[in-house]
Amino acid sequence: MNKLLLRAMKQSEAIKSFNQLGNELREFLKEPSLPKHEDWNTALKLAEQQNGWFTRDSILSALKGIEPWLNIKMLEEWLAKYPELQKENTKPITISVVMAGNIPMVGFHDFVCILITGNNISAKQSHADNILMKFMAKKLIAIEPEWEKHIQFIEKLSPSANAIIATGSNNTAKHFEYYFRNVPHIIRKNRNGIAILDGTETSEEIGKLGEDIFSYYGLGCRNISKMYVPQDYDLGIFFRGIEKFSNVINHHKYANNYTYNRTIFLMDGKVFTDNNFLAVIEDKAIPSSIAVLHCERYNDLPTLAKSLSTQKELIQCIAANERVIKKLDELPIPIVCLGDTQSPKLWDYADGVDVVKFIMEQSKSN
Repeated sequence: MNKLLLRAMKQSEAIKSFNQLGNELREFLKEPSLPKHEDWNTALKLAEQQNGWFTRDSILSALKGIEPWLNIKMLEEWLAKYPELQKENTKPITISVVMAGNIPMVGFHDFVCILITGNNISAKQSHADNILMKFMAKKLIAIEPEWEKHIQFIEKLSPSANAIIATGSNNTAKHFEYYFRNVPHIIRKNRNGIAILDGTETSEEIGKLGEDIFSYYGLGCRNISKMYVPQDYDLGIFFRGIEKFSNVINHHKYANNYTYNRTIFLMDGKVFTDNNFLAVIEDKAIPSSIAVLHCERYNDLPTLAKSLSTQKELIQCIAANERVIKKLDELPIPIVCLGDTQSPKLWDYADGVDVVKFIMEQSKSN
């Protein structure tokens, strides 16, 4: 790893290789049944066999989510925000990444950030998701063999890493913060998405909210775990709007969680509303269990915005209709349209921490 890829060729050529990976992905997504895509289908099948939550549809959704990133125009637009990257990288560093396994290829964004800035990645994958990332890396290396010098998958963290990026639960985050206390790091904790409704939503908009709730069975940090509704909001409108997602209950793991949580609510005498595949319960907490959506009623948006500002460390993003978004444009939390929580851009960083800026700072200090 003495000579870095981005020092050996122009940044535009590195971008070109990621774009070519995107082209292959786009071809697969367009016609996945073609014989030439056998390797893609095999990787998806192996990942599904390894992790029961990773259904083929969920993996395809993840691939569709990252496909726009692997595009020359978006990559150039993203990197243009960092003029320093136009300079030759004379101090390549190695960054170790502890990847989560809650949804397919959740560590891919860190993978791109590190490589495209001219550095080396040493990735420790979750046992729940250690097939798809290696497959994508293999594809990238086939396009540009030099990448192999800068990509490493490890079982144990390297003590020689210049920096650490780790994603996990609130409990594991405490261990990460202690273990990596002497190493520059980004430690990500539990966060969730929330939705704010104002009661004017159309059935189509509620359907889009359903996508934000049920994609990846609600396991992603950008999935909606709680919604805020006006005091007089009729939950029947919400339930009618999400009816098309009823087949989620056919997934045995999801169904088990739904049955378990519903049983606990009944045993504890809690008041809740359900539609045979989602339980909605009024609760002030933002995180919710699988197959459960927390709900809280509000009086006015300004007061709600003030309250949410004090909880921003718990919120990954907010989903709302365009009318609500205009009223909350000063809220210090990313806000997206209903249905867009799982479609972040390259510059929509997890937990609001600019990974590229962090990498460049570490490069300067080494």
